[in-house]
Formats: sequence, structure tokens, C-alpha cells
Amino acid sequence: MPLRAVGILSPGDMGHTVGRVLGEHGLRVIACIQGRSERTRLLAESANITAVPTYRQLVVEAGLILSILVPAQAMAAAENVAEALGETKTELVYADCNAIAPQTVRRIDKIITAAGGNFVDASIIGPPPKNDGSTRFYASGGNLDIFQQLSCFGLDIRPLGTQVGLASAIKMCYASLTKGLTALCTELLTAAEILGVSDALAAEFKLSQSALYERMERGLPTMPPKSRRWIGEMNEISATFEYVGLTPKILAGAAEMYRLVGDTHMADLSPEELEAFPALGEMISNLAEHLKKQDM
Repeated sequence: MPLRAVGILSPGDMGHTVGRVLGEHGLRVIACIQGRSERTRLLAESANITAVPTYRQLVVEAGLILSILVPAQAMAAAENVAEALGETKTELVYADCNAIAPQTVRRIDKIITAAGGNFVDASIIGPPPKNDGSTRFYASGGNLDIFQQLSCFGLDIRPLGTQVGLASAIKMCYASLTKGLTALCTELLTAAEILGVSDALAAEFKLSQSALYERMERGLPTMPPKSRRWIGEMNEISATFEYVGLTPKILAGAAEMYRLVGDTHMADLSPEELEAFPALGEMISNLAEHLKKQDM
């Protein structure tokens, strides 16, 4: 069955860009922004995403819903959609694209299917899809046909199989490296600043780890506005590792680092305020000063 419309929950940093790509390739994109922020409303407007007033209307008009939220909101969003599905007796495909553990996504699967919907486990690897080839959408589950139609509307869809949890698993493992490494780099640079060896360490990194240090200079200053929502993602990765019998402590520590960054004024910046982002040295200095104040 061809897609008539796709619903986005919610058109935030990632969601509105996904919606824009789909719309630019000819697909109608709608969103229920009930309870969302004014910024989300403006992002939806900028991406030409049509707002609908209720979840009931969303599930009636959309053949596919993409849930793209912070991990802590994934379960509530699924419950809201399930309630609307039960009230309208509508059949649609619900794709959870959030950074959550496989065991979490299997609980969401049960919520959606019990309400009469079809479920797809999906995950997004890469930045918001502004450039071709930058972003992959992995998917698993028994209802991939409709989801795979998105490959005709500008998205790179990569099916993994029929088992719910596979798409979430690859996201958890991948993000443990990228965001875990970001947390580690932030921690060690802050420690070096407090210990008085920042300049010497930077010089050594430039000598022996030049590619990694360039990545730190380029990537770390953009992290603070994302730090608060990354806390939940690190907790989901920790739960994933514990589920398979590995230590959850490494990524739990990363969550603590993002919590520390999230307590600073740098986390209050929005992605649209790129010119206000501090350079790497200033960012690390701010974190060191914040720690010192906590110890007073």
C-alpha cells in the first residue's frame, strides 16, 4: 500500500529535518505538536510540516508514524498513539526511531501491537539528514514494507531482519563509541585543565593523536546544547550492556559527564546559536570553573 502521509513525533532537531527531506521528495508530512515547545512549532513550520491538533487526527491521516524523541519520552509517546489507535480502530505502522535499549523497544512493540498497530524498530545513525549519504535509518521487525518506502523519499533505509531489537542494538553499540568517546574526551581535558597540564597535553595530542585532537576541537564545543538529552541515551546504553552481562558502569559514567555539562550555562544555548558556542579551550575552562565552584 503506498504511503499517503507520514507523521513525525516530534519535529525537533532531528525530526524536523527528517520531515523536511520527506516533504521535499513529495511526501505529505504531519505532526501533532500538542504539548511541545514554541521552538518545536517554529521548526515544524520551517520544514513545511503540517500541524494537526490531536493524536486521533494524526493516526487517522498518517499511514506511518516516526517517533523521534529523547529516550525519556519514547514510552509516553507510544502510549498516546496506542490510545488514539484504540479509539479510532486505525491500522498504521509505528516506527520507534529513538536511542533506546532493545529491551525497551520490545516493551513499546507490545504497547503498539496490543492497540492494533504494526511496529517497526528503527534507529538513526548520523546527523540530521541535510546531506546525501550522511545518515542511515536501520530497521528491523516484521512490518518493514511500508517503512522501506521511505527510501523512495530521500532517506537511506537499511533493513536488518525481522527481529525487533536489532535496529536499537546497533544504535546502542554505535553511540557507545561516538558519544562515549565525547564524554571521555571532555572528562580528560577537564582533568588536565584542573591539574595544570592542558597546554602540554594539547601539544602531545597534536604530535601523537592529531586526528583525534582535531575531532575534539571540532566536535566538543557543539556538544553542550545536546548534553541533557544525551543523559538518557547513555542510561539506555548502560541498560543494554547490563542486559547482555557486561558492565553498565562505563556508559553510566558518560551519563554523569553529560549531567555535569548540562548543569552549566553552555547547555542553555540552542543549536541555532552556533556563533555563541565556545571554542574548545573556553568550554573546558568553563567546566573546570564549574567544578571548582561545586567544591567550595
